[in-house]
Amino acid sequence: MAAHIFKKIRPAGATAVLRRTKTTSAQYVDSRFRDPTFEKLMEKYKNLLKVISIQDLILASNSTPPSVSLDFLHRVSQRLHLNRGPATFLRKYPHIFHIFNHPVKLQPFCTLTPAALKIVRQESMAIDNSLPLVVTRLVKLLSMSVSKKLPLRAIFKVWRELGLPDNFEDYVISSNSDIFLLQDGNEPNTHFLVLNDGEAFKDCLIPAVENWRIVECCKEDCSVDRTDLRNSFKQGFPPGMRVKKNFKAKVKEWQRLPYVGPYEELGVEEMRRTKSRMMRMEKRAVGIVHEFLSLTVEKMVEVEKISHFRKWFGIDLNVRDLFLDHPGMFYLSTKGKKHTVFLREAYERGCLIESNPIYEARRKLLDLVLLGCRGLGRGDDNSNSVDQSEENEVEEMYKD
Repeated sequence: MAAHIFKKIRPAGATAVLRRTKTTSAQYVDSRFRDPTFEKLMEKYKNLLKVISIQDLILASNSTPPSVSLDFLHRVSQRLHLNRGPATFLRKYPHIFHIFNHPVKLQPFCTLTPAALKIVRQESMAIDNSLPLVVTRLVKLLSMSVSKKLPLRAIFKVWRELGLPDNFEDYVISSNSDIFLLQDGNEPNTHFLVLNDGEAFKDCLIPAVENWRIVECCKEDCSVDRTDLRNSFKQGFPPGMRVKKNFKAKVKEWQRLPYVGPYEELGVEEMRRTKSRMMRMEKRAVGIVHEFLSLTVEKMVEVEKISHFRKWFGIDLNVRDLFLDHPGMFYLSTKGKKHTVFLREAYERGCLIESNPIYEARRKLLDLVLLGCRGLGRGDDNSNSVDQSEENEVEEMYKD
């Protein structure tokens, strides 16, 4: 809730108690209510992120087929968090990685299996087909900025989350020079992406929460008072988290607060530091991070990445505290030594409610990660023939 009102959400007998106490940031994060569904999902994602890091290194190589040496992976294993070494990690996922002896360099190399390459091509095709949506996402992102510009390095941080192609500077920015403009920064090698002309996208600047408000308003059994609906957000608390009447009253009071929407211009009144204005600005910050998550492909992002946009969006608050203060809208996970936030309303039983082609391709890679070594047992004759054919195929490609 408003950060100066709510600070502590701690389960005590499966009951959430709201009160403002002096705690460290780590204690506040640790005191949050754990949602087992999201925790299980993030547990799966931990190894997937490592797999994606190695996959990106393989695809970035100039060799044919794309491959990297195990010696190179060993040198960067600490950065990739491969605690037991690259060879041990790669052998855990034989459906994704194939280790072979390089016919020329005479040392072990790693490449992607045909199944993994198929998923890479499927994701790439899905991204290419969604380029018009990508342009709209970038316009929306820039429109939320107070100055209508963002550092290019911040966008690079979330290129995968936004479903941007690897070379989006050429395919998206340069190809739409009438919409976007690259501007040099004050420091060397710094650039800003500026919204040059967004008039054609004015009708698209509708927050995602408005779709829920419209649907909710048309329901006969509307869960929110229709008079307060224009300022409300969808709330959904996890099973097992019993909410006290005091908390419900605070949520209802917060839902009624007016605020400046993520695409609305800030007036002079909103910039004054009065108590009521700060309350409205805090709700605006919640609306911005809600919209930011809605623009991502998987409705999730690392908190550190979204923090790079905080100043440009005019958010004068700790975004992590915003996520913790609104457990009915967001869920913060700390699995994998990273703080990752999920848009709660977008998920059901650990899957996106409204899927998309990019998400479906990435989900297939997750399925291969979860498959591990299963299906490649010693008694499986097909697995041996597949491994041998892959070995022959790799050697032939290098000979060519």
